[in-house]
Amino acid sequence: MADTDPTGPVMDRDEVDRALARLGAEHEAIETSLLALQDHAGRRLLEGARLTGLTEQRWSATEASITLLWAYFDAYTDAIRTAREIRARRRWSSREDLVELTELLRGEAVTVPGSATAAAHAQTPDAASGRLSERYSLAALVDRMNELYAASLDMVVAADAVWSALPARIDLLAAELQRTSRLAHSVGVRPGEHPAGDDLERITRTLTRLREQVVSDPLAFWKPAEGSSAPGGGRPDTTVYDREARALEDVRREIDAVLTVRQDAEKRIVRLRDLLSRADRTLAEARTARGEVLAKIAATEVPVVSGPPTALQEQLSTAAEYRRHAQWHRLSPLLESLEQKAEDELLRARESLTAVTAPLAVRAELRGRLDAYKAKAARHGCAEDPELVERYEKARRMLWSAPCDLRAAEQAVLRYQWSVMESLGVSPRVPGQGLPGEGTGQGA
Repeated sequence: MADTDPTGPVMDRDEVDRALARLGAEHEAIETSLLALQDHAGRRLLEGARLTGLTEQRWSATEASITLLWAYFDAYTDAIRTAREIRARRRWSSREDLVELTELLRGEAVTVPGSATAAAHAQTPDAASGRLSERYSLAALVDRMNELYAASLDMVVAADAVWSALPARIDLLAAELQRTSRLAHSVGVRPGEHPAGDDLERITRTLTRLREQVVSDPLAFWKPAEGSSAPGGGRPDTTVYDREARALEDVRREIDAVLTVRQDAEKRIVRLRDLLSRADRTLAEARTARGEVLAKIAATEVPVVSGPPTALQEQLSTAAEYRRHAQWHRLSPLLESLEQKAEDELLRARESLTAVTAPLAVRAELRGRLDAYKAKAARHGCAEDPELVERYEKARRMLWSAPCDLRAAEQAVLRYQWSVMESLGVSPRVPGQGLPGEGTGQGA
């Protein structure tokens, strides 16, 4: 072979020795990697698993790639062995030996028989051409093995990562689900009777189905890392698992609420009875006060007082029934609703009492103001003034008569108030009133 052969200049002995040393180290590294792939736990799991979907397709191609990898490696091993044998013929290799070694080490001298690619089940590009054999240089063969190895390792590592992460977590969540289901059943939270019971049933079905899918098709739950070319770059997709874990946590909180109801149900029911009783008494007081107002105050609109909260009493009886029959899941929402309604009912009763007794409060304020200004006049020695006495008695008769005309009585009190202030030499004004005068705070 001439020096201008496509393989380049003929290598000398030192170049051959360096190339053989480098190829020997490379061969050892490749063999180590292939053996590690062969012993990889993920590969052994893939071989023994009943696969479906994407994983079944990818594993079929990966098995073919691994088969082809070993065929390539065997051809690579044979080529290196041949090169070493040629180099070992003589201590000082002849030119013919060096030409042969140059062709072997640099040229496309490695032949992979067609039977090897056929054994790959037509799953790789090498087998698609249908050639009887393929020829490679050692460098090209190493590149090809690296490509197949990276793709095979990527698939194996991805499947192993999913199997290592998800099934164990699903099993732990399923165990927690069983404990929660037993607790839920003990407090009456069952499917068809409580939404949380339906949620537990749905989570159970979803986790069972999820585990089956993860075991048979792990690659369906793998998210490759964007922009990463490293084998196994990515992470398991835990979207479905995370969603069900959150749903179970929501159910646990609901069960805790039911348990809390079971622990303090009697106390809460007693408090509700007290609230409704106070509301009932307040309404009764308002009804009595309304009769008094109608009898004692004239020309005043008095609001109607509603009856006792019978609907709430019925619901409270239902709550007590739920407690007796340990129907905690039904008692929990009912108590929460009743507590708010009872508070509202007591507030409404108090507002009703305040509205009904407002005229009496006005009358009491006018009486107090009248007496305060009488005392003021007495302190200044003018209480016996005939005009003041007349106006005081007129206002007093109006305020202590029944029914009392509040509007007229207020005007009478204002006139007396004005007269007292005038006697003291003061002329104040009361905003919004038709008469001069002053409020009860004027030095009374």
